[in-house]
Amino acid sequence: MTLTVRAPFRSRPPLNLRTGILLLTLFGLVRVALVLQANVTGSYEVVSLVFVAMIALPFILLTREGRNRIGLVRPSRRRWLIPAVLAGVAMALGVHVGATALWGHTVSNPFAYIARSYSSLPAALSEDDRLIYFIIFAAIGMLFSPLGEEFLYRGVAHESFASQLGDRRAALIDAAAFAVTHLAHYGVVFVAGAWAFLPLPALFWVTAMFLASLAFYGFRKLTGSLAGAVAAHAGFNLAMNWAIIYAILP
Repeated sequence: MTLTVRAPFRSRPPLNLRTGILLLTLFGLVRVALVLQANVTGSYEVVSLVFVAMIALPFILLTREGRNRIGLVRPSRRRWLIPAVLAGVAMALGVHVGATALWGHTVSNPFAYIARSYSSLPAALSEDDRLIYFIIFAAIGMLFSPLGEEFLYRGVAHESFASQLGDRRAALIDAAAFAVTHLAHYGVVFVAGAWAFLPLPALFWVTAMFLASLAFYGFRKLTGSLAGAVAAHAGFNLAMNWAIIYAILP
């Protein structure tokens, strides 16, 4: 079974396995290119446009029936929303604790490297400034990325794969795509004017992203809605920003 697409797109391939791969490849390549460029320039504003496009995708491409099928509905089991947020927080704190135990706050720590992208912050933060910046970055991180990535990976792409491969295989595919794309954020690093690849830290990061992705999908299933995946993802980004602002930055 294929998803119902809007009239302007009905002459194009349906949202099946092939189209799912195409969407992940297109969004993945554009995102990787923009993030790698942003790692050099320190300007990440354009990257946010990719998330906006991901958010818009199901509303542009799908009918209401199609959006319902990918999980853009009210959660049928709302009691799982708070556990989803708490699980996301726990996963991010686990990444922080594990990476810090292994590598301290060096460039081999994914969160420490990502902290370098917070270039707009002062060299030293007062407690008041720290709170303000935490609120700003947490709000942004809990909105654009969770909505955009979950609409694409656990929504449109997942259902495209699931229509032919089933939910379990689809979850593994979209989790793998999600994890590999995050190599642009960490794994391939730009330090001291040169590119480098950090094999063990990259493996740690990709594994963490893969497992987190599976957990996000799990909460989509538990809530009966993409809201569960978005909530878990938002919780992860909330805790990641707490770790960066309060535990890593000076």
